[in-house]
Amino acid sequence: MFEGKKILITGGAGFIGATIIGRLVQKNKIVVYDNLSRNSLKDRSFHNHKNLTMINGDVLDYENLAKAMQGCEIIVHCAAIAGIDTVIKRPVHTMRVNMVGSANVLEAAANLSKCERVVCFSTSEVFGQYAFRVSETDNTVMGKVGEARWTYAVSKLAEEHLAISYHKEKGLPTTVVRPFNIYGPGQVGEGAMSIFIQKALKNQPIQVHGDGTQIRAWCYVDDMVDGTLLVMKHPKAIGESFNIGNQEAVVTIYGLAKMVKQALGSKSKITFSGKSTVDVELRVPAVKKARELLGFEAKVSLEDGIKQTAKYYKKYS
Repeated sequence: MFEGKKILITGGAGFIGATIIGRLVQKNKIVVYDNLSRNSLKDRSFHNHKNLTMINGDVLDYENLAKAMQGCEIIVHCAAIAGIDTVIKRPVHTMRVNMVGSANVLEAAANLSKCERVVCFSTSEVFGQYAFRVSETDNTVMGKVGEARWTYAVSKLAEEHLAISYHKEKGLPTTVVRPFNIYGPGQVGEGAMSIFIQKALKNQPIQVHGDGTQIRAWCYVDDMVDGTLLVMKHPKAIGESFNIGNQEAVVTIYGLAKMVKQALGSKSKITFSGKSTVDVELRVPAVKKARELLGFEAKVSLEDGIKQTAKYYKKYS
């Protein structure tokens, strides 16, 4: 799909960024701009590839970011503060990185002599606590002011507005993706799926927050990358936002814990704990827009995705 391009990926050492690099690095020059707070790239077979340049930098450092971006034709902006525990502990830093950092990326891209596409990563959290078959045109929810959980969603929503505004006002070819519960090999951080799988592999207790009735639609990372590559290339993606997820892989959190146990033949005991923060109770996307405009369709079933992810953790845990 891509060949001979120079592509900068902020947060490229992260889970999704590193997986994108795996698809592109053979035939393109990739610049990773990352502060390495989370590093999924180090365990990838291509982490020392000749086409890969690593720049240790922060998106809050505009001058360094703009310098790293020089000569790049495509920008993929994955860098952000994420993970509910991190967000709640550092809400100010979360908002600064996600808003000011995104503003820096868009401004630097707007000053490039040639920019073919800027892909900004948002989040399904912009739809709030209850999101069933939500489409891109549905109203977004900001949540209660003072509730740290929502600083992530608000900051990513601000990024979305800014990205689309750069397209409308300055002609920058931007597009936005909203990932819905992405999981898979190489995931680092606080994701429920990765925690459940790693606990199950060790036959350790799997802890479910709350009563486990929260509902999620889980999307395997390869499907997410398929969607990202489409928005990087497709002319109809410019100036648009897209839900990227798997609306077929829907299960409660308790059901997921049981499914992980069964798929991996684990003896783990499932336990329950109280919820210390507000939680998303329902999150299922509508992907009609991505299907009709881009031809996107998630392909990996939940059971197959769990097994493929477990193979990775068996090797690297």
